[in-house]
Order: sequence, then C-alpha cells, then structure tokens
Amino acid sequence: MKKITILGSTGSIGTQALDVIRKNRDLFKIAALTAGKNKDLLLEQIKEFNPEVVAVAEEKDAEDIKRKVNHVEVLWGKEGINIAAKDSDSDLVLNALVGMMGLVPTYYAIQAGKDIALANKETLVSGGSIIMKAACDHNVRILPVDSEHSAVFQCLKGNDLKEIKRIILTASGGPFRGYSVEQLNNVALEDALKHPNWSMGRKITIDSATMMNKGLEVIEASWLFDIPCDKIDVTVHPQSIIHSMVEYKDGSIMAQLGVADMRIPIQYAFSFPRHLPNNLKTLDFYSVGDLTFEKPDKEVFKCLQLAYDAIKQGGSYPIVLNAANEVLVHLFLENKIKFLDIQNNINRIMEEHIPVYHTDLSIILEIDKEIREKVLRKCSLQ
Repeated sequence: MKKITILGSTGSIGTQALDVIRKNRDLFKIAALTAGKNKDLLLEQIKEFNPEVVAVAEEKDAEDIKRKVNHVEVLWGKEGINIAAKDSDSDLVLNALVGMMGLVPTYYAIQAGKDIALANKETLVSGGSIIMKAACDHNVRILPVDSEHSAVFQCLKGNDLKEIKRIILTASGGPFRGYSVEQLNNVALEDALKHPNWSMGRKITIDSATMMNKGLEVIEASWLFDIPCDKIDVTVHPQSIIHSMVEYKDGSIMAQLGVADMRIPIQYAFSFPRHLPNNLKTLDFYSVGDLTFEKPDKEVFKCLQLAYDAIKQGGSYPIVLNAANEVLVHLFLENKIKFLDIQNNINRIMEEHIPVYHTDLSIILEIDKEIREKVLRKCSLQ
C-alpha cells in the first residue's frame, strides 16, 4: 500500500486527490495532510482518512484541532508543513500548495527520499535547478499532475527523449480568448474568475485569464523534460480535449485526450506506471464536435511572452517573474489594481532586474522576498 502526504489538502487539487484515494482505499493510504486556514474541512478529512500528522497555517487552529482529535500529531506554520513533508511516513508527497510556498517543503521531501507528485508549477519555475538536481541526487521521481504535463509525460512513455522535435502545450485561452488590449483594459474580477472549462482555485484561474499559467507551464516543462523552451510551443485549444502533444523528429505527433477532470492525472501520478480503472466520465467522441486550434496572441497576453523571456534569460529571471506575478494577482483579487496592471508591472520589474546566475535555496528565497517588496512599493506609488 502506498502512503501519501498531501500538501494543501483543502484546496481544489487536494480535495480531488482525496476523492481518488477514497475510491482506492486498498491501494493508497494518507500519511499526512497540511492545510491553510480551512480548519473545519481539515477536521472532516482527519476523521475520514485518519492521518498520522497534520499541519495548519496558524497556531490557534492547531490548538483547536488538538482539542478535538487526540490521535493525530498536529503541527503549525511553515515549519510544521516542512516537517509533515519530510518526516511523515509516506512514499509520495503531493504538492498541491498555491504559489511559491510549495518550493521549500518539496525540496525537503526530496532530500528525505520521497517521490513527488507535482501540482505546483511555481516550485520548478522558481527552483527548477535545485529541485531537479536534488531529485537526481536522491533518486526521486517527480511525477507531473498538471493535465498538460501529465499528457506530455504519457506521450513520452516508452520513447527516447532524444527523438523529440517539440512539445506542444495546449491552452484553453481562458475567459478572454480573442480579446484585444482595449477590451482587456476594463475587464472585471468576476469575469476573470469564470474559466470556461476547468474548476480551479482563484489564483490559478487568474493566471489562466492572463495566460501566465501557460507561461509557467512552459518553464515547468523545460525543467521536467530537460528540453529548451524554443522546442516548446503553445497552441490555444478551446475545447480542452487534447491536453498536450509531443512531436517526434519523423513528424509523427502523439496526443493525450480526455475529459477535463483533474482526478485523471492525479490518479496516474499516484499509480504510475499503471493506469487504474475508475468510474469517471470518459470521452464521447460523437458529442465532442469540432477540435480547433489557434495561435496565442503574445502581444495581447504579454505574460506568455514574458515567461518565454524569463526562461531564455535564465538565472534569477524566472524567480522574478513568479514573485511579481503572485503579488500582482493577489492585488487584482483584492480589486486594488486593474487586470492589465498584472502584465505591465511584471514587464517593468523584469526590465529593471539585475540577474543572479548561481542560486541556492537561500538565494532563491531572498530574491523572491525582495521582488515581492519591490512590487508592493511600486503599486503603492501608482
């Protein structure tokens, strides 16, 4: 039986992962759960899945949980999450955390020899060099959970990486597909949160609307599959039926198709290399209709181009891209800036950045902190 730790168990990916485990209790068992502030849902998960360890963001919530359950070790804060990631009796750690906070516990989990199911793009965007090196040093597998990277992973199975011509990541285009810059100037928050195909957390939904999500996926794919970004293309595929493709040197293209349900790639990461049966909806080709493809507009959705620029320039640029984006998306979610302020401010911050080309964990965290503070200062002056 495989023991699993879930970092971010009360979020969108975390709850869907628990649904996978719920339906495969003979194969998977929960070792540890971590959550932010959704204490009530975490308590329900503790009662159902009986983890050995849990961690929450705040001490007061940890104390409350301790009063209500006495058979679980309860930790709190960043250090608590790190301990749950590295010290719990698990075989695999699912990183379903939001943003940069996923980097450190994943790094520690790898050092403890645990395989990683990765649903957090920012871990490789900001820390790709140290994460991939640590995984190699400790003989740890990093199994992609994002639907696009899982699709590429499946298309590569059994094939020689040296025979790849390019990776093709598909994008839904988000709620503003086809918009001009003028149209984007006055879009509202509630409109940006209406993703046409996927049900996701608020941060990743905004990233999809700006197409930063796809840019982060380009950087993640470059690290995961050890391929330069000029061999990674993005195509807008509004139906979200083809999750991504791999083209080989002879011109043949392999694609992975399926319904838009994150439980499928989550389950595959848990069960790799096996494809387990499930009772989820399957793809009905006769009701799909047309499958269409469009070239992304990098002039309008500049975040995608900025991500390509960041990985090409290398060094600390992806750290800057990610840190600035996280802060600006948060400000947009609080209605403190406009939609286009996200990409415009990221562009300015990157232009001003003096890069660092040799980084370790402490340097990555230091640059991340500096950029976040810089973005907040700049936005307060606007």
